[in-house]
Amino acid sequence: MSFYVLSFQDIDKTKLMVVGGKGANLGELCRTPGILVPDGFCISTEAFKRTLSETSSINELLDQLSLLKVDDRSKIAELSSEIRLRIEGLSIPQDIHEEITVFLSKLGEENAYAVRSSATAEDLPTASFAGQQDTYLNIIGKEAILKHISKCWASLFTERAVTYRIQNGFDHRKVHLAVVVQKMVFPQVAGILFTADPVTGNRKVSSIDAGFGLGEALVSGLVNADIYKLQSGKIIDKKVSTKKLVIYALRDGGTKEQETPPEQQNKQALTDEQILQLERIGRKVEEHFGCPQDIEWCLADDTSIGDIPPATETSLPKEVCPLSFFIVQSRPITTLYPIPEANDDEKHVYLSVGHQQMMTDPLKPLGMSLKELISFGRWFKAGGRFFVDVAPMLASPDGRKVLLNNMKQLEPLTKDAIMTIIERDFIKCLPNDKTEQSSGNSDKVKPPAEPQAQIENNPLIVADLISKSQTSIEELKQNILGKSGTNLIDFILEDIQELKRILFDPQSTAVFTAAINASLWINEKMNEWLGEKNAADILSQSVPNNITSEMGLALMDVADVIRPYPEVIDYLLNVKDDNFLEKLVQLDGGRVTQEAILSYLDKYGMRCSGEIDITRTRWGEKPITLIPMILSNIKNFEPNAGNRKFEQGRRVALEKEQELLERLNKLPDGEEKVKETKRMIDLIRNFIGYREYPKYGMVSRYFVYKQALLKEADRLVQTNVIQEKEDIYYLTFEELREVIATNKLDSHIIYKRKEEYKLFEKLTPPRVITSEGEILSGEYKQENLPAGAMPGLPVSSGVIEGRARVILCMEDANLEDGDILVTTFTDPSWTPLFVSLKGLVTEIGGLMTHGAVIAREYGLPAVVGVENATKLIKDGQRIRVHGTEGYVEIL
Repeated sequence: MSFYVLSFQDIDKTKLMVVGGKGANLGELCRTPGILVPDGFCISTEAFKRTLSETSSINELLDQLSLLKVDDRSKIAELSSEIRLRIEGLSIPQDIHEEITVFLSKLGEENAYAVRSSATAEDLPTASFAGQQDTYLNIIGKEAILKHISKCWASLFTERAVTYRIQNGFDHRKVHLAVVVQKMVFPQVAGILFTADPVTGNRKVSSIDAGFGLGEALVSGLVNADIYKLQSGKIIDKKVSTKKLVIYALRDGGTKEQETPPEQQNKQALTDEQILQLERIGRKVEEHFGCPQDIEWCLADDTSIGDIPPATETSLPKEVCPLSFFIVQSRPITTLYPIPEANDDEKHVYLSVGHQQMMTDPLKPLGMSLKELISFGRWFKAGGRFFVDVAPMLASPDGRKVLLNNMKQLEPLTKDAIMTIIERDFIKCLPNDKTEQSSGNSDKVKPPAEPQAQIENNPLIVADLISKSQTSIEELKQNILGKSGTNLIDFILEDIQELKRILFDPQSTAVFTAAINASLWINEKMNEWLGEKNAADILSQSVPNNITSEMGLALMDVADVIRPYPEVIDYLLNVKDDNFLEKLVQLDGGRVTQEAILSYLDKYGMRCSGEIDITRTRWGEKPITLIPMILSNIKNFEPNAGNRKFEQGRRVALEKEQELLERLNKLPDGEEKVKETKRMIDLIRNFIGYREYPKYGMVSRYFVYKQALLKEADRLVQTNVIQEKEDIYYLTFEELREVIATNKLDSHIIYKRKEEYKLFEKLTPPRVITSEGEILSGEYKQENLPAGAMPGLPVSSGVIEGRARVILCMEDANLEDGDILVTTFTDPSWTPLFVSLKGLVTEIGGLMTHGAVIAREYGLPAVVGVENATKLIKDGQRIRVHGTEGYVEIL
């Protein structure tokens, strides 16, 4: 076998690094029974490396390229252009030239060929480089083929390809290029077959794009393709498009665009029989590769592969010769979200846990492991996120009622998606008395019990719960001291049971359930009796015991300490690392500043963005994170603004209470209405603040666990078991215990999971996904919205206009007083930003999620669950937030 040139028959998936993704896949296709693949060969990556290594000037340019960032656009364009010119001007070494000539002679030097790039990072399950390097069709003659091989090599350094590699952290020197030389197919019809629906993700649905002539017309977007959808061997949808243009191959090489004859333009490109045949071929290919595929196909006369076409007109269907489907490429569909694995053949409906918990980022394995340990019921993993299966609830009338009622209040988009599933009868609904006996449901999560209706309206209950939690955390800090090795892991696993007991304490649950029910009651009754919408939003302002809103106000107090010291402020404006606290004491006011920040960190240092993942960096580990928010507070507020803000909110809430009670007293049965309303308002004021506390207690314990685990990780680094202490984040608790016990670890596991995590970060988790892979997003049903309005869920009443600040990462925030925050989601770590805001818009959220609760607490109009808000709204635009009706307008 040649070192530099390999025939398709000599290639399989093990030769990925030799022939690139496209070449390896073609080799595998040739090994698939019943699949026709035009013959050809690959010029290996070794030929590419050899040719480039003999030119020192290219290596110098690569050195310069490796230093560039994504923002260096002009330099990227300049260097990539120069590298391409150098490569295209190279002479292919004589021995490689001779090997190519031999293979061309075997296949027929007079034939026409497609010359395609095949990169080692292309067409992989974990990355999509497809289309970034060049493809050349209908190349005829040895010299022309050799020239286009060099052009393919050069295409590895197009501006687009170089930028993509920089963005995704790929080393330019480690991505090599092979070239596929394949006999040209002159199809009557060509297109793309997806063995899973690329729009909905449904793995049971195939989708075919088809058009006349060469497939390049579809790929380049010149024509609208016919689209055929199939499921279970049946055509379920057909869209026949007007195909005005077609691309043909020319006799002398190259291609040409031409208008499709009028009588052909609206003709179905494939017959129904051909559609079904192609779908069967696609399933064979998918079975061979073991995952859904994106397949390029051609329908052609099987006697003319590689033959130069006599005339362009022959590309139109005449059905004179027998036609066959040829597969010219297949690659994994990299955009599909993985399906949670239930390991059975039943139907399942999975809801995203992250959308409920305001954390849709992936968790690392240690974080996922801990979340599983503190949870009840069965959770399913996919893409680094958790899902719950609600199929058992959908299988009974009572379960459906509970689920839909919950989602109506918390997540209307999820509710609408579930309604679509119910309307399709995807999960059969059985009578309530038969649901428990239905197959496969016995071990699943049961519908939640009805919440406790009554609880003593006593604020001391909350004070007692908080005191017990704090005492428990202090005891944990003392008891964990001195624990190491497997004893430490066992101690943490035992303490997790205490954490579960606290999180699911019946009295704790009853407190915030009572407050939520009281809020819903107030909103319903005040609207019914007085025509007052969302009254509970105002009544929830400045309540006691809200640890999260107190956190935002406390940072304003830190700003008050620093404000009189200009030398400290100048210093903080320029800090670059987390050692700044040590150097503060040298400045006038530095010691009191240090004490104020350390005191704040002592109470809130366990918090951070994405804090439900134990592996996330906490404020206590990276205190510099707080500096922009402190400086913002100094700039935007006068001294003592935190206390005034809280007092103002409390006064507004009390005035609203008084107003409502006075109006109610004038109604029929006013005395009874006033009495019951007052009881509900007291429940809200006494208990709603506690809603944020259990999570604070949970992440406090997390931080204690984490600090102890990192000390153990240091010991593993010192004994060369792991390379860096953060490697333990890619192990589960059980695996970590085994590593500590044996002092052994296969380092490949860490590498593999780090790469997997990078992939998960690029995925967008769905709210709802079925066991067939179909993603359902749901729609809002609001009527009479203004033109161009973006609907969402109203969670904090009021209407406000202001400047939109589109912020995806809290650390990037540079807010001014009165801005409106537009982001994907918020969690408690974002709270210090809320003091500067005038309103809030998020893409993800519900009635009782963080952003909604704090927006009501601070009196900010807010709309959550606004689909694609961060893309539709541009930073700096003026917008209007309708927090009562639930929509956003761009002004």
